[in-house]
Amino acid sequence: MRATLRWAHSDLRTHRGEALFLVLATAGIVVSLLLATALFGYATNPWQRVFTQAHGAHVWLHTAPSADTGRLTELDGVEAVTGPYPTASATLASRGARAAVELRGTPEKPSVGRPLLTSGHWLDPANPDGVVLESRLARALLAAPGDTLALPGTDRTVTVLGVADSAEKRYRPGEQPGLVWAQPSAVRDPGGQVVALRLDDPEDTDYAVQRAVTVLGAGAVSEVSTWKQARAEAQGDNRLLGQVLGLFGLGALVAAGLAVHGAIGTRIRGHLRDISVLKAIGFTPGQVVRVFLLQHLAYALLGALAAAAVVQGLGSRIPGRLGDAVGVWHGLPGHTVALLVVPVAVVLFIGATTGLAAWRAGRVPPVPVPRRASAPGGRLSGAARSALGLRLPPALVLGWHRAFSRRLRSPATVARLALPLLLVVVAMSAWSTIERFDGRPEQVGLPTSLTVHADAGLTGRAARTVLEGDPQVAAAYPGVEVAALVPGQTATIALRGLGTRQDPYPYSLAEGRAATGRDEAVAGQGLLALLDARVGDWVRITVGDQPQILHIVGRSIEPENAGRVISTSLDTLRENDPGLGPTLYELRLRPGAEPGAVADRLTAAGRGHLDVHAVPNPADGLSPLRGVIVGLIVVLALIGLIELLTAIGGTVREGERDLLALKAIGLSPRQITAITVVSTACTALAAAVVATGLGVPLARWLIDTQGASSGIGSGIAAGPPAPLLLLLGGAAVTGAAALAALPASRAARRRLADTLSAVA
Repeated sequence: MRATLRWAHSDLRTHRGEALFLVLATAGIVVSLLLATALFGYATNPWQRVFTQAHGAHVWLHTAPSADTGRLTELDGVEAVTGPYPTASATLASRGARAAVELRGTPEKPSVGRPLLTSGHWLDPANPDGVVLESRLARALLAAPGDTLALPGTDRTVTVLGVADSAEKRYRPGEQPGLVWAQPSAVRDPGGQVVALRLDDPEDTDYAVQRAVTVLGAGAVSEVSTWKQARAEAQGDNRLLGQVLGLFGLGALVAAGLAVHGAIGTRIRGHLRDISVLKAIGFTPGQVVRVFLLQHLAYALLGALAAAAVVQGLGSRIPGRLGDAVGVWHGLPGHTVALLVVPVAVVLFIGATTGLAAWRAGRVPPVPVPRRASAPGGRLSGAARSALGLRLPPALVLGWHRAFSRRLRSPATVARLALPLLLVVVAMSAWSTIERFDGRPEQVGLPTSLTVHADAGLTGRAARTVLEGDPQVAAAYPGVEVAALVPGQTATIALRGLGTRQDPYPYSLAEGRAATGRDEAVAGQGLLALLDARVGDWVRITVGDQPQILHIVGRSIEPENAGRVISTSLDTLRENDPGLGPTLYELRLRPGAEPGAVADRLTAAGRGHLDVHAVPNPADGLSPLRGVIVGLIVVLALIGLIELLTAIGGTVREGERDLLALKAIGLSPRQITAITVVSTACTALAAAVVATGLGVPLARWLIDTQGASSGIGSGIAAGPPAPLLLLLGGAAVTGAAALAALPASRAARRRLADTLSAVA
């Protein structure tokens, strides 16, 4: 054991840099995986906790006031029904903020889907104008218990009695109205009613919706929402962040394992004689293997423990959503298990790759085997001889030859170095995609910046005059959006009529063409997946009791409503309903215009009749991803550095046997040093080319696949700019050459006795 420890200590002193980088890389990998675990837990658990404690409903049905919802209790598979509750659409204003809301007349706390109070108290019959706000809506209005809110366009006010969490779909400005519980007397002009169903088997949700719509009649149902949609919205960007961290963490783990495997293999080739001596003095093959295995397990364990300690102690202090996620994760039941399992799994994986490489050390014979006079493939190729004949610098030709003459080791070295570079290219593509959403939103389904809703006090022509009167508004597209039932009556989608045939809405198309003719429409990926349809199909949807048959001629990129959107022109919808007028306007602003300032001016110009909201951009929720990408690139750079140091060490040792011959033919130490530097630079260049060639299409496929699964659709990926890729390749090659210069220079100036000893 004492001899084993002395050998390990000597090896550590010789390779201190590699040991440090391995510890740091392991720590970075474990941090990435732990943060991914925290984000997954944070994305799922808060909503699940609210749903469980609230005895959440699996289906919410918005119906006409005349619908006989009592018949729903007779459906098989329905555990409980609550409601119906009268509903009305309204707008609330507070401290300059406005929000579209759904007033829901609730005389008492529901038995299914009951709100969970976070502050204040429940409705009081003695206070008929008191309301309880959904928590996300309360944050948007900056409202708290005791505040008074106005209903613009009326002389009414309401008083906030409490704020509550709900497992229903959350408030989203311009998309989903906020939820307000009130006394039935406060809902003075109900436009519909809502009823909630809790099922025996949540997986039968689609079938239950279909039967409920059949019982009530398709014309009586205006909107359907399910627990699956609410959960997906609640998870939102947090789940995506977790997936990104998990993907890169696992990729970095594989790259680190391969780097360790290559480092040990190179070290074994450089210490064959020392290992033989150890065996000659009594070391067993198992002891030799354990020297390498325990040494690298100690490095990995040190990095894993440091990472676990950092995440546990400082993770909740990370600014933004990552810190919030870690703070919530600390209180989840599986937190302790994950904090143990993830570092242990990483250490075991690195141990397995170490064991595979160290096993070769155990097979080294106790009697040193003389090296071959020349390595296989070491003879100069015809191309190399021709290059020398053209009087190209010998260092350049021999360096290139040394880099690619080893038939098996050269491709393996290039592959190991290319893997972290490939992951860096994927990370850069993710960054470029976010920048595309920020800087060129019109290319990814966001051609407009503001959405405006006008109330009955401002007619369509007058509203458009006010909007187009602002000098920063380039175009105002009138439109209407309604909920529609899909064939089979299992879900509702958004049917939008935007723009006219004379002034069409500028959709971002990924497939097909724009909808220019009668009954033509474009659809989002989420809708196509829901209906199992393709571009070119005809679909039949139902709005109330009115069917609408549309021809899908294109697929648009739709960031809203999980892509469950079908869009046509306002003229097409008017053909079925000539009296249909615009209820909203999408505003395209001039370059350089500030949406917030324009929204303030329009709100003032509308004199209380306009509700203006910024169009939500998915990139706003992905801002933490930029910091994540930077951290991942640092971890991958450490792994690449480990592999680069390994490649340099192997190249220097491989060149020792050629040193005498190179000196004999008259090459100077500087030229011999240049051979090693050129060889290393060529290896890095080959790895950069492979990483770029494979990384760009791989990143595009991964991002588009994620976009398709989220409903936005493929076609959103953006590759890194060519100058950035050239900079990455140049940095890799320059860094490799710089790192190789010092060890190569030392090797080229070794004494003759040392050189003879190395060749022996």
